[in-house]
Amino acid sequence: MLGMKIGIIGASGYTGAELLRLLTLHPRVEVAAISSRRFEGKEVWKVHRFLKGFYDLKFCSPDLENFTNCDLVFTAVPHGEAMVYVPRLFDLGIKIVDLSADYRLPKETYEKVYGKKHTGYMDAVFGLPELHKNEIKRAKIVANPGCYSTVTILAIAPLAKLELVENVVFDCKSGITGAGESPSDFTHYPNLHESVVVYKVTDHRHYYEMIQELRKFQRDIRVHFTPQVFPGSRGILCNAHVFLRGELDEEELYKIYEDFYRECYFVRLQDEVKLIQVRGSNFCDISIYSSKERTVVVSAIDNMVKGASGQAIQNMNIVLGFDETLGLKIPPIFP
Repeated sequence: MLGMKIGIIGASGYTGAELLRLLTLHPRVEVAAISSRRFEGKEVWKVHRFLKGFYDLKFCSPDLENFTNCDLVFTAVPHGEAMVYVPRLFDLGIKIVDLSADYRLPKETYEKVYGKKHTGYMDAVFGLPELHKNEIKRAKIVANPGCYSTVTILAIAPLAKLELVENVVFDCKSGITGAGESPSDFTHYPNLHESVVVYKVTDHRHYYEMIQELRKFQRDIRVHFTPQVFPGSRGILCNAHVFLRGELDEEELYKIYEDFYRECYFVRLQDEVKLIQVRGSNFCDISIYSSKERTVVVSAIDNMVKGASGQAIQNMNIVLGFDETLGLKIPPIFP
């Protein structure tokens, strides 16, 4: 399976650019078509200057005739737009990894949470490989998870599987790239510099992905989540305050995590977790702190890589029959 052809619908934003960056390292695929309505006909490196010397491609329109030769297409478009393309790509026999939220949730839940009528709903596999690798192998459509969903679910899935969680409080801080490339008052430098901003305090959209996945393990788990943004570009740090059923010491907890993630290359158990330890990589680092009073699980990812484009490529690898680490064995950037 040499030279699989890959397309990206929506390649001018942050996630599209990150897909292009990471795919330069992949030995088994060729990026054959990339679209942007704004930059149609323009060389990719004139938009993403950091890619000069890596691609000779020009942006095309998102018309599907430009993608008919592709084996797999990433849809890296805003929520509500992927549903325009995914059913038509499916009808053409093209496999899809969707980076929007359009296929992560059941239709009724999606319409309630996102306030949009879903006009192209199809069943998809929730693309968290550490939980659903076997289903992803057979998938035609993979719904890439949200960044907060990834870092939180991975933080406590081993405990939820054993039904050990009474209650969990996720306190998460994200870099500003999670808000996308379009500027706003929220992302304006003076409003964020030297600050931490709490937003969507009790009703962030990714919450619904968390409970969807964690309740597959433990139906009665209670989940609370508060997101915050810090004045940095990349990364999500999650402090999961876990109220357990019964007492487990750190050694016992680490054993549970080691067993659960034994075959998961991109999950690393660490003595301590720092965002700088995962920056630019597809790793999720996890550390555990426990006392008689409480247990805290700390997890960290690069929201642009494991939280978006890197995980999308991990899913692509599984769908196409490659080793899931292919093109992604990149050490984090330090310092």
